[in-house]
Amino acid sequence: MPRTALATAIALAFSVAAGSAAAATAYVSNEKDDSISVIDLNKMETVETLQVGMRPRGLTLSHDNKLLYICASDSDTVQVMDLATRQIIKQLPSGADPEQFALHPNNKWLYISNEDDALVTVVDVDKEEVLAQIDVGVEPEGMAVSPDGKWAVNTSETTNMLHWIDTSTNELVDNTLVDQRPRHVEFTKDSKQLWASAEIGGTVSVVDVDKREILKTLTFKIKGVHPDKVQPVGIKLSADGKYAFVALGPANHIAVVDAKTYEVLDYLLVGRRVWHMAFNPDESLLLTTNGVSGDVSVIDVSKLKVTKSIKVGRYPWGVVVTP
Repeated sequence: MPRTALATAIALAFSVAAGSAAAATAYVSNEKDDSISVIDLNKMETVETLQVGMRPRGLTLSHDNKLLYICASDSDTVQVMDLATRQIIKQLPSGADPEQFALHPNNKWLYISNEDDALVTVVDVDKEEVLAQIDVGVEPEGMAVSPDGKWAVNTSETTNMLHWIDTSTNELVDNTLVDQRPRHVEFTKDSKQLWASAEIGGTVSVVDVDKREILKTLTFKIKGVHPDKVQPVGIKLSADGKYAFVALGPANHIAVVDAKTYEVLDYLLVGRRVWHMAFNPDESLLLTTNGVSGDVSVIDVSKLKVTKSIKVGRYPWGVVVTP
């Protein structure tokens, strides 16, 4: 290739890479400000603040990344934001006090935990209609739908159970007892395992999905941190199956777990009262929301090192990232 053509090709490649990096954007829900902080991941700074409903917590994206769903807990609704305009375009019937939710792979059915009513509400996001309401345990919070679309699983904080909902019938078919105050659940990419955190129990249960039985219970111990402060909440599993990252709440650390051997590899110090996490599109970065310190920590996944702290609103809770 002639030198001029080679230089042009290299410049174009760098331009495309830079454009991709610039386009990566994180959205963070701020419980106490009724707002969403918008973070430019190229600049590594908050570039906009969007006002939304009261006490926003759970966030999730449509599968085409065009819509942002927001659990406006104290407004008793799920808001839908068009990310092209960053405007709220509709409010979905969610049941009372929606906290977390999960979108089915069909991109239509939203499974919502209603903490005050001990229900899971299933909403068709296109028709804006409630398809079902399913009785679960007391204080439901965590919600996940398996990548194969077969299962929706809810956690009940007071009943200490995982509730297994068959998505073909929207009926509760089984329950799995876990440790105290389960807060969050995540399926592996192959839908074969479910990871569930127990905040007061201080553990994470790894569950066999076919048998709906616990395979392994993980515990955590951080030097210099009282065991009572080790309270697992958010979990993120890397797509390559290598790592599980566990947010340890008021312990102010992220546990790095070998997802195959279940060995705890490291503890990474982040901001105060870490809640939830999200990867950037290529999973080179992991973002954590730190409620009490009002910031987002950025972790370099290859180095397992915290590289940046980004100020957001008051009591950041949920986070998602778009390409």
